[in-house]
Order: sequence, then structure tokens, then C-alpha cells
Amino acid sequence: MSEKYKLEYVWLDGYLPEPNLRSKTKIVDSEPKSVKDCPLWGFDGSSTQQAEGHNSDCMLHPVALYPDSTRRNGYLVLCEVHLPNDKGPHPSNFRATVADDDEGIWIGFEQEYFLYRDGRPLGFPEEGYPGPQGPYYTGVGYKYVGDIARTIVEEHIDVCHDAGINLEGINAEVAKGQWEFQIFAKGGKKAADDLWMARYLMDRVCEKYGIDFELYCKPIKGDWNGSGMHTNFSTTMLRDKGGKEYFEKLMAAFDKYKDEHIAAYGPDNHLRLTGLHETQSIDKFNYGVANRGASIRIPHSFVANDAYKGYLEDRRPNSQADPYKIIARILKTIKSVK
Repeated sequence: MSEKYKLEYVWLDGYLPEPNLRSKTKIVDSEPKSVKDCPLWGFDGSSTQQAEGHNSDCMLHPVALYPDSTRRNGYLVLCEVHLPNDKGPHPSNFRATVADDDEGIWIGFEQEYFLYRDGRPLGFPEEGYPGPQGPYYTGVGYKYVGDIARTIVEEHIDVCHDAGINLEGINAEVAKGQWEFQIFAKGGKKAADDLWMARYLMDRVCEKYGIDFELYCKPIKGDWNGSGMHTNFSTTMLRDKGGKEYFEKLMAAFDKYKDEHIAAYGPDNHLRLTGLHETQSIDKFNYGVANRGASIRIPHSFVANDAYKGYLEDRRPNSQADPYKIIARILKTIKSVK
């Protein structure tokens, strides 16, 4: 019998306020050499909030191909959802809103999340709470990181690297059971594609251990940090020329469109952006050097020698946000600066 190949088609559904990942497997006779070798495929959009039952066909258009080391002869095929009969992108397809002319943007996402077991974060007792925040951030040892988290996050590094995703680091975060991984890529769509696939792979790893990958931005009420997805960005202009005058114009534009940014930065962000727990209030915009309570944090390297060159960190996006929406909004604001 000739060799068979497993293509896992991965897409985003139409659920609100943010989409869920969906996937299904196509078995093919030949190994794909590029995403162009992956055929279009249909699915039932009435089961994913993307169509009515009487007219349920939606189409998967492959846009990125990744090796899948978790399966023999496996590949992951990231797809955009399109309407049937070549009628264009589906309204739920926010990847299609990211500009192809992306100003030479480089993106680094800091994806925070919780690992949950039996309805509560890893390490939380059945009743009440563990000790207060402080020792968990970059913590080491069973009493700080628990019994399975390290296994999961290490395995996730490996499968992401096997897939060609540039996962640059991990760490335990401020709340118990909370972690972070960082994804970097050049190009807006590439960065968001890789972030979504890294999320998918974390879900797959967690399935093996009976653990939930929790992206909601404020799963624990009270004096516990929420989860963000700080978005570091740099453009050709910021890297090569910069300058204080341009920087101040850029920050004025980010202030002008602060409401539009918040609308794109994930649901229930008012629960996280309170002005406490290393955040600025949701209704305010500010920036500052090394200020983790600012909307935009400026690295020391950016202002060194009054160059105002390099990258900036937008700390407002939350952990559940759709990276396509984040990048589309950042690019739109950048393009508004003359």
C-alpha cells in the first residue's frame, strides 16, 4: 500500500466575542511540498456559527502549512474561511482584513494563559486560594508550578519548533497556574498565523494530560493578575529612521484611536485593564519608558541616545484577543500617521 499523509485542516469558527479553533483531517496520497499542494475543502458552517442550516456550505482556503511532529506523515494546514462559489472571504474571516502592505511590521506576541484542571487553575486547592502572588512568577519547584505544568510547556516548545514556529521563550507568570509563551515573526499575517497555530498545538498537548488551556483574560476574580497578550511591534520606519517627532505623532494617533484599539483587543478587557496589576485603566492612554502600568511601554533601548528607534510594546491586548484584529488595528493606526 502506498504512503498516506494526514493533513489537519485548522480554521477559526464564527463564535462571538472571539472565535474558537476547529479542525478536521484529510487523508491524501501525496506529500504536500507547499501550501499550494493542499486542496480547498468544505465544511458544515451551520455547526460553527458561520452559516444557516438550509445553506450551510463554507470553504476552507489553505494559507499556511506546518509539519506536525505529533503524527506520522502529519501536516497542519491553517485555513481562511470563504463563502462558497468564489464569493470571497466569510464575514468571520478577520485574517482577510490584515493589510498585505504591512509597513515591514515585525510582531512579538507574549501569550499569557492559565492551565486548568477540574475547573480551577493548577495548584489551586478545592476550596479557597493558594498563597498570594509573589513567588509564582518565573517560579521553580513543585509548590510554585505544580506537578504537570512543566511537562506541558516543555512539550509545547518542542512541537512548535518542529512545526517551524519561532517560539522564543516561556515562563511561569504572576498568578499560580498562569504561564506565558512568546512568538515572534516578520510580517503581520505570518505572526498571527503562527500565534494561532501555537494556540492550537497547546490545546493538542493539553488534551493528552486532561488539562484545559484557558485564554479568558480574567478567570479569577480578586487580587490576581489577569492574562494579557502584550504585542511588541516594529516597522521599517521605527527600525531604520525613528525620531522623536515621528514617535510623538505615532503616540498621538494611538491616543486618538484608543477606543478602536480597545474594541479589537479582546472581550471583557475592562475586568483586566483596571489600572492595577500592571495595567493602565481601559479608558485612558499613556506611554512611558519601562512603565508596565502604561498602555504602551517604551524599552530603554528605544530612547537610547535620543534615537527613538526600535520596537514598542502595546500592553492592552488581552489573552483571548484575535491576533488578526490586533495587527489590523495597529497597522491602520500606523498608516494614519503622515
